[in-house]
Amino acid sequence: MANIAYFEIPADNVDRAKHFYHALLGWKIEPTKTPIDPAKAASMQYHDIILGEPQQGAMGGTLNMGGLYKRQMTEPIINYVMVDDIDKVLAKVVKLGGKIAVPKMEIKSVGYTAIIQDSEGNAIGIWKPAMP
Repeated sequence: MANIAYFEIPADNVDRAKHFYHALLGWKIEPTKTPIDPAKAASMQYHDIILGEPQQGAMGGTLNMGGLYKRQMTEPIINYVMVDDIDKVLAKVVKLGGKIAVPKMEIKSVGYTAIIQDSEGNAIGIWKPAMP
């Protein structure tokens, strides 16, 4: 069963959003260390969100990481589901009434990601982690 493993929050004003989430929830938010194109990272103002240590609980545990970036369009918060075989999952999307919104792409040292729309038009990310 796939679990949600990562989330991304778009923001109109990244500095304002950083302040809001840090003051409200104590989240640590810092420029990303993920090796992506420096020009793209700068234009997106991409930051990593560190939520603390993962915790086990009645609901099966908690996430401990996410991303904050400069809104590009009108995109929603995206939750990423970790999967074993991204190609197998993507092959089922259209058959089940969904759409592939952002095709599979590789992020070095992170793995492969894609964004789909479910049968109701909701966006969800799919993530196949890079092998260590």
